[in-house]
Amino acid sequence: MANATKPAVKPANPCFSSGPTAKRPGWAIENLDLTVLGRSHRSALGKERLQLAIDMTREVLGVPDDFRIGIVPASDTGAVEMAMWSLLGPKPVMIAAWESFGSGWVTDATKQLPLEDVTVLNGEYGQLPDFSAYDGSQDLVFTQNGTTAGVRIPNADFIPADREGLTFNDATSAAFAQEIEWDKMDVVTYSWQKVMGGEAAHGMLILSPRAVKRLESYNPPWPMPKIFRLKKGDKINEGIFKGATINTPSMLAVEDYIDTLTWGKSVGGYKGLIARADANAQVLWDWVTKTPWIKNLAENEAERTNTGVCLVFNDDRIKDAAAFSKSFVALLAAEDVAYDFGSYRDAPAGLRIWAGSAVEKSNLEALLPWLDWAFETLIAEQ
Repeated sequence: MANATKPAVKPANPCFSSGPTAKRPGWAIENLDLTVLGRSHRSALGKERLQLAIDMTREVLGVPDDFRIGIVPASDTGAVEMAMWSLLGPKPVMIAAWESFGSGWVTDATKQLPLEDVTVLNGEYGQLPDFSAYDGSQDLVFTQNGTTAGVRIPNADFIPADREGLTFNDATSAAFAQEIEWDKMDVVTYSWQKVMGGEAAHGMLILSPRAVKRLESYNPPWPMPKIFRLKKGDKINEGIFKGATINTPSMLAVEDYIDTLTWGKSVGGYKGLIARADANAQVLWDWVTKTPWIKNLAENEAERTNTGVCLVFNDDRIKDAAAFSKSFVALLAAEDVAYDFGSYRDAPAGLRIWAGSAVEKSNLEALLPWLDWAFETLIAEQ
Protein backbone atom coordinates (compact mmCIF):
# COMPACT_ATOMS: atom_id res chain seq x y z
CA MET A 1 0.00 0.00 0.00
CA ALA A 2 1.34 3.44 -0.89
CA ASN A 3 2.09 5.87 1.89
CA ALA A 4 -0.82 8.16 2.75
CA THR A 5 -0.46 11.78 1.70
CA LYS A 6 0.41 13.95 4.66
CA PRO A 7 -1.99 16.90 5.13
CA ALA A 8 -0.59 20.35 4.48
CA VAL A 9 -2.36 22.28 7.27
CA LYS A 10 -1.85 21.67 10.98
CA PRO A 11 -4.08 22.83 13.84
CA ALA A 12 -2.93 26.24 15.04
CA ASN A 13 -3.13 24.88 18.59
CA PRO A 14 -2.25 21.17 18.94
CA CYS A 15 -3.49 20.90 22.56
CA PHE A 16 -6.36 18.39 22.69
CA SER A 17 -5.77 17.03 26.19
CA SER A 18 -8.78 16.55 28.46
CA GLY A 19 -7.10 18.29 31.35
CA PRO A 20 -5.33 20.55 31.65
CA THR A 21 -7.04 21.66 28.47
CA ALA A 22 -6.14 24.19 25.80
CA LYS A 23 -5.89 27.80 26.89
CA ARG A 24 -8.60 30.10 25.61
CA PRO A 25 -8.14 31.67 22.14
CA GLY A 26 -5.78 34.64 22.26
CA TRP A 27 -4.41 33.74 25.69
CA ALA A 28 -1.12 35.34 26.70
CA ILE A 29 0.32 35.84 30.14
CA GLU A 30 0.66 39.53 29.33
CA ASN A 31 -3.15 39.70 29.46
CA LEU A 32 -3.17 38.85 33.17
CA ASP A 33 -3.27 41.46 35.90
CA LEU A 34 -0.16 40.55 37.90
CA THR A 35 -0.44 43.35 40.46
CA VAL A 36 -1.42 40.90 43.20
CA LEU A 37 1.62 38.65 42.76
CA GLY A 38 3.90 38.81 45.78
CA ARG A 39 1.03 40.05 47.94
CA SER A 40 -0.70 38.03 50.64
CA HIS A 41 -3.93 36.35 49.62
CA ARG A 42 -5.28 37.75 52.89
CA SER A 43 -4.42 41.32 51.97
CA ALA A 44 -7.24 43.62 50.92
CA LEU A 45 -6.15 43.24 47.29
CA GLY A 46 -5.84 39.47 47.55
CA LYS A 47 -9.32 39.13 49.05
CA GLU A 48 -10.71 41.46 46.42
CA ARG A 49 -9.36 39.32 43.56
CA LEU A 50 -10.58 36.08 45.13
CA GLN A 51 -14.02 37.59 45.67
CA LEU A 52 -14.02 38.77 42.05
CA ALA A 53 -13.35 35.19 40.92
CA ILE A 54 -16.34 34.04 42.99
CA ASP A 55 -18.61 36.83 41.76
CA MET A 56 -17.73 36.23 38.12
CA THR A 57 -18.31 32.50 38.59
CA ARG A 58 -21.82 33.24 39.81
CA GLU A 59 -22.46 35.57 36.88
CA VAL A 60 -21.14 33.34 34.10
CA LEU A 61 -22.51 30.03 35.44
CA GLY A 62 -25.84 31.51 36.52
CA VAL A 63 -25.48 30.22 40.08
CA PRO A 64 -28.55 31.15 42.19
CA ASP A 65 -28.04 34.00 44.66
CA ASP A 66 -28.67 31.79 47.68
CA PHE A 67 -26.02 29.22 46.74
CA ARG A 68 -22.55 29.63 48.24
CA ILE A 69 -19.44 29.45 46.06
CA GLY A 70 -16.04 28.62 47.53
CA ILE A 71 -12.50 28.24 46.22
CA VAL A 72 -10.97 25.13 47.80
CA PRO A 73 -7.72 23.13 47.66
CA ALA A 74 -6.83 20.12 45.52
CA SER A 75 -8.81 20.73 42.35
CA ASP A 76 -12.13 18.99 41.73
CA THR A 77 -11.00 15.98 43.76
CA GLY A 78 -10.55 18.16 46.82
CA ALA A 79 -13.94 19.78 46.33
CA VAL A 80 -15.78 16.46 45.95
CA GLU A 81 -14.06 14.87 48.92
CA MET A 82 -14.60 17.92 51.13
CA ALA A 83 -18.31 17.62 50.41
CA MET A 84 -18.42 13.85 50.92
CA TRP A 85 -16.49 13.95 54.19
CA SER A 86 -18.53 16.87 55.52
CA LEU A 87 -22.07 15.97 54.43
CA LEU A 88 -22.48 12.21 53.95
CA GLY A 89 -23.68 10.00 56.77
CA PRO A 90 -27.18 10.94 57.96
CA LYS A 91 -28.97 9.21 55.05
CA PRO A 92 -28.40 6.18 52.86
CA VAL A 93 -26.02 6.95 50.00
CA MET A 94 -26.32 6.05 46.33
CA ILE A 95 -23.30 6.50 44.06
CA ALA A 96 -23.45 6.30 40.28
CA ALA A 97 -20.28 5.11 38.57
CA TRP A 98 -19.74 4.43 34.89
CA GLU A 99 -16.19 5.69 34.47
CA SER A 100 -12.97 6.15 36.40
CA PHE A 101 -13.69 9.20 38.56
CA GLY A 102 -17.14 8.03 39.60
CA SER A 103 -15.53 4.75 40.59
CA GLY A 104 -13.14 6.76 42.75
CA TRP A 105 -16.04 8.22 44.71
CA VAL A 106 -17.33 4.67 45.23
CA THR A 107 -13.97 3.77 46.77
CA ASP A 108 -14.18 6.79 49.08
CA ALA A 109 -17.66 5.87 50.24
CA THR A 110 -17.16 2.13 50.66
CA LYS A 111 -13.52 1.79 51.75
CA GLN A 112 -12.45 5.13 53.26
CA LEU A 113 -15.56 6.56 54.92
CA PRO A 114 -17.31 4.18 57.32
CA LEU A 115 -20.68 4.52 55.61
CA GLU A 116 -23.01 1.66 56.42
CA ASP A 117 -25.72 1.99 53.77
CA VAL A 118 -24.26 2.51 50.28
CA THR A 119 -25.83 1.47 46.99
CA VAL A 120 -23.71 1.58 43.84
CA LEU A 121 -25.29 2.16 40.43
CA ASN A 122 -22.81 0.69 37.99
CA GLY A 123 -22.59 1.31 34.28
CA GLU A 124 -20.02 0.11 31.78
CA TYR A 125 -17.78 2.53 29.89
CA GLY A 126 -19.98 4.03 27.19
CA GLN A 127 -23.24 3.53 29.08
CA LEU A 128 -25.08 5.29 31.89
CA PRO A 129 -26.36 3.26 34.84
CA ASP A 130 -30.08 2.92 35.48
CA PHE A 131 -30.97 6.06 37.43
CA SER A 132 -34.57 4.93 37.91
CA ALA A 133 -33.37 3.27 41.11
CA TYR A 134 -32.96 6.70 42.70
CA ASP A 135 -36.16 7.71 44.50
CA GLY A 136 -34.91 10.84 46.27
CA SER A 137 -34.72 9.34 49.76
CA GLN A 138 -30.95 8.88 49.57
CA ASP A 139 -28.01 11.18 49.10
CA LEU A 140 -26.80 10.79 45.50
CA VAL A 141 -23.23 11.23 44.25
CA PHE A 142 -22.69 11.28 40.47
CA THR A 143 -20.62 12.77 37.69
CA GLN A 144 -22.61 14.89 35.24
CA ASN A 145 -20.11 14.20 32.50
CA GLY A 146 -17.97 11.07 32.46
CA THR A 147 -14.60 12.59 31.71
CA THR A 148 -13.01 9.23 30.90
CA ALA A 149 -15.99 7.63 29.12
CA GLY A 150 -17.37 10.40 26.91
CA VAL A 151 -20.85 9.91 28.37
CA ARG A 152 -22.94 12.62 30.01
CA ILE A 153 -26.25 12.77 31.81
CA PRO A 154 -28.59 14.42 29.27
CA ASN A 155 -30.78 15.97 31.98
CA ALA A 156 -31.64 15.77 35.67
CA ASP A 157 -35.18 14.49 35.23
CA PHE A 158 -34.34 11.44 37.33
CA ILE A 159 -33.93 13.64 40.42
CA PRO A 160 -37.28 14.24 42.20
CA ALA A 161 -38.03 17.87 42.89
CA ASP A 162 -39.19 16.91 46.40
CA ARG A 163 -36.12 14.80 47.19
CA GLU A 164 -35.13 14.27 50.80
CA GLY A 165 -31.48 13.51 50.13
CA LEU A 166 -28.73 15.77 48.85
CA THR A 167 -27.38 15.54 45.31
CA PHE A 168 -23.63 15.78 44.73
CA ASN A 169 -22.74 16.67 41.13
CA ASP A 170 -19.12 16.27 40.11
CA ALA A 171 -19.40 18.63 37.14
CA THR A 172 -15.72 19.15 36.46
CA SER A 173 -15.89 18.49 32.71
CA ALA A 174 -19.46 19.77 32.37
CA ALA A 175 -19.44 23.22 33.97
CA PHE A 176 -19.33 25.99 31.32
CA ALA A 177 -20.10 23.52 28.50
CA GLN A 178 -23.36 21.87 29.62
CA GLU A 179 -26.46 23.12 31.41
CA ILE A 180 -26.53 22.65 35.18
CA GLU A 181 -30.06 22.32 36.54
CA TRP A 182 -29.50 24.23 39.76
CA ASP A 183 -32.90 23.41 41.26
CA LYS A 184 -31.89 19.72 41.23
CA MET A 185 -28.40 20.27 42.68
CA ASP A 186 -27.15 20.61 46.25
CA VAL A 187 -23.40 20.25 45.76
CA VAL A 188 -21.67 21.13 42.49
CA THR A 189 -17.91 20.89 42.02
CA TYR A 190 -15.46 21.52 39.20
CA SER A 191 -11.88 22.58 38.52
CA TRP A 192 -10.39 25.48 36.61
CA GLN A 193 -8.28 23.38 34.25
CA LYS A 194 -11.18 21.72 32.45
CA VAL A 195 -13.67 23.53 30.20
CA MET A 196 -12.25 27.02 30.74
CA GLY A 197 -8.62 26.04 30.22
CA GLY A 198 -7.46 27.59 33.48
CA GLU A 199 -4.54 26.47 35.59
CA ALA A 200 -4.83 23.48 37.92
CA ALA A 201 -4.70 22.86 41.70
CA HIS A 202 -7.84 24.72 42.76
CA GLY A 203 -11.40 23.44 43.00
CA MET A 204 -14.79 25.11 43.18
CA LEU A 205 -17.35 24.01 45.76
CA ILE A 206 -20.91 25.27 45.31
CA LEU A 207 -23.49 24.55 48.04
CA SER A 208 -27.26 24.94 48.00
CA PRO A 209 -29.18 26.15 51.06
CA ARG A 210 -30.16 22.51 51.68
CA ALA A 211 -26.49 21.50 51.74
CA VAL A 212 -25.68 24.33 54.16
CA LYS A 213 -28.52 23.20 56.45
CA ARG A 214 -27.07 19.67 56.47
CA LEU A 215 -23.58 21.01 57.14
CA GLU A 216 -24.71 23.02 60.16
CA SER A 217 -26.92 20.29 61.64
CA TYR A 218 -24.57 17.33 61.26
CA ASN A 219 -21.19 16.50 62.76
CA PRO A 220 -19.49 13.53 61.06
CA PRO A 221 -18.11 10.84 63.38
CA TRP A 222 -14.76 10.59 61.59
CA PRO A 223 -11.67 12.82 61.88
CA MET A 224 -11.79 15.88 59.63
CA PRO A 225 -8.48 17.11 58.13
CA LYS A 226 -7.97 20.86 58.26
CA ILE A 227 -8.36 21.33 54.51
CA PHE A 228 -11.79 19.65 54.69
CA ARG A 229 -13.21 21.77 57.50
CA LEU A 230 -16.11 23.87 56.27
CA LYS A 231 -17.43 24.92 59.68
CA LYS A 232 -16.50 27.17 62.55
CA GLY A 233 -18.18 25.69 65.58
CA ASP A 234 -21.66 24.65 64.46
CA LYS A 235 -21.94 27.20 61.65
CA ILE A 236 -20.63 27.27 58.11
CA ASN A 237 -17.33 29.10 57.75
CA GLU A 238 -18.62 31.96 55.65
CA GLY A 239 -15.10 33.20 54.97
CA ILE A 240 -14.42 30.27 52.63
CA PHE A 241 -17.25 31.52 50.43
CA LYS A 242 -16.01 35.11 50.46
CA GLY A 243 -12.46 34.48 49.29
CA ALA A 244 -10.80 33.54 52.61
CA THR A 245 -9.42 30.24 51.35
CA ILE A 246 -8.49 27.41 53.73
CA ASN A 247 -4.91 27.32 52.49
CA THR A 248 -2.74 29.56 50.33
CA PRO A 249 -3.96 29.76 46.72
CA SER A 250 -1.84 30.56 43.70
CA MET A 251 -2.79 34.13 42.92
CA LEU A 252 -1.32 33.66 39.44
CA ALA A 253 -3.79 30.82 38.88
CA VAL A 254 -6.56 33.01 40.29
CA GLU A 255 -5.75 35.76 37.79
CA ASP A 256 -5.71 33.19 35.00
CA TYR A 257 -9.16 31.97 36.07
CA ILE A 258 -10.47 35.56 36.09
CA ASP A 259 -9.06 35.92 32.57
CA THR A 260 -10.95 32.82 31.40
CA LEU A 261 -14.20 34.14 32.89
CA THR A 262 -13.69 37.51 31.22
CA TRP A 263 -13.22 35.72 27.90
CA GLY A 264 -16.28 33.56 28.61
CA LYS A 265 -18.40 36.69 28.99
CA SER A 266 -17.03 38.01 25.69
CA VAL A 267 -18.24 34.97 23.72
CA GLY A 268 -21.80 35.14 24.99
CA GLY A 269 -21.52 33.91 28.55
CA TYR A 270 -22.83 30.50 29.50
CA LYS A 271 -25.02 30.06 26.42
CA GLY A 272 -22.17 31.09 24.16
CA LEU A 273 -19.77 28.69 25.84
CA ILE A 274 -22.20 25.79 25.52
CA ALA A 275 -22.78 26.62 21.85
CA ARG A 276 -19.02 26.56 21.21
CA ALA A 277 -18.64 23.11 22.79
CA ASP A 278 -21.69 21.79 20.91
CA ALA A 279 -20.31 23.02 17.59
CA ASN A 280 -16.88 21.56 18.34
CA ALA A 281 -18.24 18.15 19.25
CA GLN A 282 -20.41 18.15 16.13
CA VAL A 283 -17.26 18.41 14.00
CA LEU A 284 -16.02 15.16 15.52
CA TRP A 285 -19.40 13.40 15.45
CA ASP A 286 -19.90 14.21 11.76
CA TRP A 287 -16.45 12.85 10.98
CA VAL A 288 -17.10 9.65 12.95
CA THR A 289 -20.35 9.09 11.02
CA LYS A 290 -18.50 8.94 7.71
CA THR A 291 -15.35 7.18 8.99
CA PRO A 292 -15.70 3.38 9.14
CA TRP A 293 -12.62 2.65 11.26
CA ILE A 294 -13.72 4.67 14.32
CA LYS A 295 -16.82 4.85 16.49
CA ASN A 296 -18.07 6.76 19.52
CA LEU A 297 -17.59 4.98 22.85
CA ALA A 298 -20.91 6.43 24.01
CA GLU A 299 -23.59 4.13 22.62
CA ASN A 300 -26.60 6.43 23.06
CA GLU A 301 -26.42 9.56 20.91
CA ALA A 302 -28.31 11.62 23.50
CA GLU A 303 -25.69 10.78 26.11
CA ARG A 304 -22.58 11.70 24.11
CA THR A 305 -20.49 14.38 25.68
CA ASN A 306 -19.66 17.66 23.98
CA THR A 307 -16.33 17.98 25.82
CA GLY A 308 -14.04 14.94 26.11
CA VAL A 309 -15.18 12.95 23.06
CA CYS A 310 -14.10 9.32 23.54
CA LEU A 311 -13.61 7.18 20.44
CA VAL A 312 -12.64 3.53 19.91
CA PHE A 313 -11.22 1.82 16.85
CA ASN A 314 -13.56 -0.19 14.65
CA ASP A 315 -11.37 -2.15 12.25
CA ASP A 316 -10.61 -5.88 12.28
CA ARG A 317 -7.09 -5.27 11.03
CA ILE A 318 -6.18 -3.79 14.43
CA LYS A 319 -5.10 -6.70 16.59
CA ASP A 320 -3.89 -4.76 19.63
CA ALA A 321 -6.00 -1.65 20.19
CA ALA A 322 -3.88 -0.41 23.11
CA ALA A 323 -0.64 -0.58 21.12
CA PHE A 324 -2.29 0.92 18.04
CA SER A 325 -3.71 3.80 20.10
CA LYS A 326 -0.32 4.48 21.67
CA SER A 327 1.35 4.58 18.25
CA PHE A 328 -1.44 6.75 16.86
CA VAL A 329 -1.05 9.39 19.57
CA ALA A 330 2.76 9.28 19.40
CA LEU A 331 2.74 9.74 15.61
CA LEU A 332 0.65 12.92 15.71
CA ALA A 333 2.59 14.26 18.68
CA ALA A 334 5.83 13.79 16.71
CA GLU A 335 4.28 15.85 13.91
CA ASP A 336 3.26 18.58 16.42
CA VAL A 337 -0.32 18.11 15.26
CA ALA A 338 -2.03 16.86 18.44
CA TYR A 339 -0.85 16.22 21.97
CA ASP A 340 -2.14 14.04 24.81
CA PHE A 341 -5.33 12.74 23.22
CA GLY A 342 -5.13 9.05 24.02
CA SER A 343 -7.89 7.39 26.02
CA TYR A 344 -7.70 7.45 29.81
CA ARG A 345 -5.62 4.63 31.27
CA ASP A 346 -8.63 2.80 32.78
CA ALA A 347 -10.89 3.27 29.75
CA PRO A 348 -11.13 1.14 26.59
CA ALA A 349 -8.19 1.81 24.30
CA GLY A 350 -8.79 4.53 21.75
CA LEU A 351 -8.77 8.32 21.45
CA ARG A 352 -10.09 11.07 23.73
CA ILE A 353 -10.25 14.39 21.91
CA TRP A 354 -11.15 17.49 23.90
CA ALA A 355 -13.81 19.63 22.24
CA GLY A 356 -14.60 21.98 25.12
CA SER A 357 -15.54 25.62 24.86
CA ALA A 358 -12.01 27.04 24.77
CA VAL A 359 -11.05 24.96 21.73
CA GLU A 360 -11.35 26.65 18.35
CA LYS A 361 -13.56 24.79 15.88
CA SER A 362 -11.02 25.45 13.12
CA ASN A 363 -8.40 23.45 15.03
CA LEU A 364 -10.65 20.39 15.16
CA GLU A 365 -11.43 20.76 11.47
CA ALA A 366 -7.71 20.88 10.72
CA LEU A 367 -7.12 17.81 12.92
CA LEU A 368 -9.49 15.50 11.02
CA PRO A 369 -7.33 14.91 7.89
CA TRP A 370 -4.41 14.12 10.19
CA LEU A 371 -6.46 11.49 12.00
CA ASP A 372 -7.19 9.84 8.65
CA TRP A 373 -3.53 10.10 7.68
CA ALA A 374 -2.33 8.55 10.94
CA PHE A 375 -4.71 5.64 10.59
CA GLU A 376 -3.76 4.92 6.99
CA THR A 377 -0.06 5.23 7.82
CA LEU A 378 -0.18 2.84 10.78
CA ILE A 379 -2.40 0.30 9.03
CA ALA A 380 0.06 0.23 6.12
CA GLU A 381 2.88 -0.53 8.55
CA GLN A 382 1.16 -3.57 10.09
